[in-house]
Amino acid sequence: MFDPRGKLIGVLHLPPLPGAPRPWPPMPVLLEAVARDARLLAEGGIDAVLVENFGDAPFEKGPVAPHTVACMTACVLAARQACGLPVGVNVLRNDAAAALGIAVAASAEFIRVNVHVGVRVTDQGLIEGAADRSLRLRAALAWTVAILADVDVKHSGPLSPRPIDDEAVETAERGLADGLIITGPSTGAPMDRAAALAVKRRVRCPVLAGSGVTTETVAATLGLVDGVIVGSDLCAGGQAGAPLERGRIEAFVRAARGAS
Repeated sequence: MFDPRGKLIGVLHLPPLPGAPRPWPPMPVLLEAVARDARLLAEGGIDAVLVENFGDAPFEKGPVAPHTVACMTACVLAARQACGLPVGVNVLRNDAAAALGIAVAASAEFIRVNVHVGVRVTDQGLIEGAADRSLRLRAALAWTVAILADVDVKHSGPLSPRPIDDEAVETAERGLADGLIITGPSTGAPMDRAAALAVKRRVRCPVLAGSGVTTETVAATLGLVDGVIVGSDLCAGGQAGAPLERGRIEAFVRAARGAS
């Protein structure tokens, strides 16, 4: 099973997919871009790639449409074939079942689940975790796919505040997540250092920083957690969804390797 410890996981922010509210590129153009960006991440020294439907906002609260699953499967396959790295999938906003299905079809190694346990207040409304269904589906289909689950995920709030380390323990020990992700409050916002330390003290599974890591902060971040998921800082201007830039990728990797 995919172990995220020591990994630099680069995010491929997909543009709008067919059926999204905003205009989308033709699939051949999209798949060519996915392959190019996956190669760019691999050549720059990134360890794994996470494909997510970032451009589909505003996101669906529940299960995504079948055509979204089909398009994302094609994108994950294109990324795998182009880069040769471990590949993961995040189906926004929170379709873990679709992510597992895509992982099976495309031989992906991991998925990211934004709300795995508990309930979060989001711009899509209340989203409930479904760890029971996700784990049973994985047992039936894809034993070797790792589940990396967010704790206190960005762009959301709790129904009632509680310590983040308590949430982390439940996600890891009762939700059986294979790794935990700590983020800031929004895309590109850094995680809270005290929160990361509190979580690390309480759980045994890997803990990753999931937002706001930059070339300037990656060394210090890797002193706190086991790995990082980076998207925005690798893009032009540090903006999520902008084109990836080779120079920014290579600079990030150099800074990270200097910390190890």
